[in-house]
Amino acid sequence: MKKSLFRKYLKITSFTILISFFLLGLVMLSFTTANWQDEKQVLLEKNARSVAAIAAKSTVKVADGTYIIGEEESAGIQTFMTAFAENIDSDIFIADTRGNILAYAFASQSDATQQVIPQELIAKAMENRYIGQSTLGNVYKDPCYVVGVPMVVMENGTSVKVGVVMAACTFRSFGEYRANLIQMFLLAAVAAFMVSFCIVWLYSYNFVRPLRQMAVAAKNFGEGNFAMRVPVTSSDEIGQLAVAFNNMASSLASVESVRRNFIANVSHELKTPMTTIAGFIDGILDGTIPKEKERQYLGIVSGEVKRLSRLVKTMLDLSRIDSGELHIRPARFDLTATVFNALITFEKPIEDKQIDIRGLADAESIYMDGDPDMIHQVVYNLIENAVKFTNEGGYIELKTEDQPDRTSFTIRNSGAGIPADEISMIFDRFYKTDKSRSKDKTGMGLGLYIVRTIIRLHGGEITVSSVENEYCQFSFWIPKRPSLEPAPKEVKKESKEKKNSPRSGNKENRKPKEKTGKKSSQRGTVEETTPPEITGALTALPDETQQEQGEGTPPKGSSRP
Repeated sequence: MKKSLFRKYLKITSFTILISFFLLGLVMLSFTTANWQDEKQVLLEKNARSVAAIAAKSTVKVADGTYIIGEEESAGIQTFMTAFAENIDSDIFIADTRGNILAYAFASQSDATQQVIPQELIAKAMENRYIGQSTLGNVYKDPCYVVGVPMVVMENGTSVKVGVVMAACTFRSFGEYRANLIQMFLLAAVAAFMVSFCIVWLYSYNFVRPLRQMAVAAKNFGEGNFAMRVPVTSSDEIGQLAVAFNNMASSLASVESVRRNFIANVSHELKTPMTTIAGFIDGILDGTIPKEKERQYLGIVSGEVKRLSRLVKTMLDLSRIDSGELHIRPARFDLTATVFNALITFEKPIEDKQIDIRGLADAESIYMDGDPDMIHQVVYNLIENAVKFTNEGGYIELKTEDQPDRTSFTIRNSGAGIPADEISMIFDRFYKTDKSRSKDKTGMGLGLYIVRTIIRLHGGEITVSSVENEYCQFSFWIPKRPSLEPAPKEVKKESKEKKNSPRSGNKENRKPKEKTGKKSSQRGTVEETTPPEITGALTALPDETQQEQGEGTPPKGSSRP
C-alpha cells in the first residue's frame, strides 16, 4: 500500500520534533552540568572557608611548632563540621601542613579512615585555593570534586597558615541530580511531544485535505464529470492551487461543452448533405428520377459534394490553428483589388436580395502588408457574413483606409444586427447567433473565429459594433511593414469597370463588368469567378448560396426524402 502524503508529512514532522527534543536535551544536560559544577564550587569554597575560620580559633600550637585542635574544642568543631557537611551534602576534612587529617565529617557513606592527604594537594591549597578532582590520597576509591582552602591564624599580628580545610563532593550526588533532571525533562518532553503530535496531526490533516479533494476531483474529471469544485479555505499556495484547479475545471467543462456541441454540429453538417446525396443518387439508380432531370439533380449532388469538401477543409484549418502550424507569408498587395475579387463572388446573392453596395465607387488602390491569401480569406468571410444577414433591399458599405502605421478595412451591412449580450461571444469558436435570424442554417460558427485568428497572426485586431434592427459593422487593421515589396497583382481593373461593379451605388449597374472567362446563362452574361485557392493558409468557408437551387429537395414523385 502506498504511503499517503498525510502519513509522510506526519512522520517527517514527528521525527523532526523528536530530533529537536533530543538536541535540546543534550544542550540542557551540558548546560546544567557546567552550572552544577560552578554552583558546587562556590558552595564548597564558601563552606570550607567558614569551617577554616572557626577551626583556626580552636587550634593550639605544640612543641614541634605545629598546630592541632585542642581537646576541649574538638567536640564542638566536630559537631560544627558535621552540620556543615550535611548541609552541603559534602565531606569536610581539616589537615595540618603535613597532610595529617586532624578532623573530618562525612555526609557520604564513605568508609575512609584517617589517612594522610598528599603533600602536593596541601601545598596547592596553602597557596590560596585548590579546585580539582582527586581521591585525596586514597581516601576515596573514585575521584571526587575537591575544593581546598588554607586555615589561617594570627600570631603576633601576623597571619600564619597552619593547615587546610578540604571539602569533597562525590559525583554520586551529581549523578542523582542529573538523573532527576533527565527524569523531569523526559516527562516534560513526552507531554510536549504528545501535544505537538496532536497539533501536527490536525495541521497535517487540514493541510492535505484540499489535495485529497483535488485528487478526487481529478479522478472525476478523468471520468468525464467536471462539476466538482475544490473549496478554497486559505490564501496561501494551497489556496492559490485550489483556485487554479477550479479555474481549470471550469475551462475543462467549457471545452467539453464545446467539444460536444462541435460533435453535434459536425454530425449534423455531415448528415444533411450525405442524406441529400444518397437520396438523389439512389433515385437516379432506381429510375425514380426521370432521365431528363438527372443532370439537374446531379448538379445538386455536385454542390453537396463540394459542400462536404469545404466542411472538411474548414476542420483542417481549425486543426492547424490549434496546433500552431498556421504561418503567414507577408507581402505588399492591393487590398482594394482583393475586396473586388471577393465581392464579385457573391454577385448572384447580392442581385437576388437587391443589396446596394456602397463605398467603392471611386476607390483607389490601397496596399496592405500581410499574407494575400489569408487576408483574402478574411475579406471573403466578412463579405459572406454580411450578404447572409443583410435584409432584402438593404445595403453593404465597404471602406478601405490607408493610415501612416496601418491599413484598415471596414464593412457595414443593414439588417437585424447583433444583440448586445452576444457581442462579446461573436468571435468564439462554434458560436452562432439565433438561427432564426437567417435563412442560412448550415454555418458552424467558425468563420469569425478564423478571421480573428488570422488578423491576430498579422499583429492586428478586429472589432465589431452593432445596433439591433439597424446595422452590424466589422473593422480590422493590419500594421505596416516598410521592408515588404509589393506582391504581383492578380487582377487589374479599369476605372470604368470599377464604376460598373457590384460596389456601385447605382442599382442599375449593380452587376460587375465582364473580365475574362465569361459564359452564357439564362440570366445573361455572368463573370465566372471564385475565391482563389489558398495554399498554406486558410480555405474559404462554404458559400451556401450556390446550393439555393432546390438543395436537399427531391423531385416530385420521388420516394426518397
